[in-house]
Amino acid sequence: MTLSQSLQALIDTEASKPHTHGIILRVVSGDGQADFKGSAGAAVPDTRFPIASITKMYTAALIMQLVDDGLIKLDQPVQSILTGVDLAGLHVVKGVDYGPALTVRQLLHQTSGLADYYESDLAHDLKLGKDRSYDLGDVLQMTKALPPSAAPDTGRSHYSDTNYQLLGAVIETVTGSTYDQALQEQICQPLGLTQTGVLQGTNVGMQIYHKDQRLDVPLILTSMTSDGGIISTLDELLVFLRAFLEGRLFRPESAAQMRRWNRMFFPLQYGYGLMRIKLPLWMTLFRTTPELIGHSGASGSFAYYTPDRETYIVGSFNQTDAPRRPIGFMLKALATVAKHGGAK
Repeated sequence: MTLSQSLQALIDTEASKPHTHGIILRVVSGDGQADFKGSAGAAVPDTRFPIASITKMYTAALIMQLVDDGLIKLDQPVQSILTGVDLAGLHVVKGVDYGPALTVRQLLHQTSGLADYYESDLAHDLKLGKDRSYDLGDVLQMTKALPPSAAPDTGRSHYSDTNYQLLGAVIETVTGSTYDQALQEQICQPLGLTQTGVLQGTNVGMQIYHKDQRLDVPLILTSMTSDGGIISTLDELLVFLRAFLEGRLFRPESAAQMRRWNRMFFPLQYGYGLMRIKLPLWMTLFRTTPELIGHSGASGSFAYYTPDRETYIVGSFNQTDAPRRPIGFMLKALATVAKHGGAK
């Protein structure tokens, strides 16, 4: 079989597993020898789909552009930018209120220790298909009702969508535009992306499921904005991923900072809007697996680059009940590429 036939067979097999309604996949090697786009199940490869938390890469890029332009500083307190938002009481650990002192860098690097508002009843409602809209005020209230993960800067990253909701507010305040307007002007237009943006209306493209329940939650997706509200296509997500990792969206020194990896939850490390996956040898029967750099989403979306094999891999299961499933799937796809020597 050719590489394309082997990859198609891989996603066909994956789509035959329980609670799987559709898979889309794009694989491209840096030298162009591998170039695959396909789908399985009830999915079309060119459809738009919710990219979920891969959105954080776009938000991180916008923030670093503001830093490059001298409009904000990474170690600037967020409260000094969001003067109309009271962050007091947002993040109290052992009687110390860290809310007003939280910095842009801490939010970006997920080192604030803030509770994740998504882990409130919102996650429960989403998985039941209960749709609702919310704003930053609601996000702060949901966050305050949850126990914090840690004090800021403990030496590791604690994943929190609240961090990126606040960064979205920073972008809107500094630019004087909506998050989506900033996204279009600073990223989409320069890269020629016409199918990428915060969800507008109710058409999410590729349908999301939780196990076998179809989730119609456009209000929640739209409200996620800067932490998970973007929809895009395989081709446009690939264009963005390459531009981001090739340093075409911000200065080289900014790009270098973004790869300061912190331990997060296994097997992930976190940089500035970036995830890193590198499985230890004891997990893989002492066989080396490729390093993956990019981001995943709770919907089973993924966008990664492997430096040692110079290959980009993007796609989605659009399935919220198995967010870690793409890791093993990506490794199988990359092994298939390696087996074929990158030939189409």
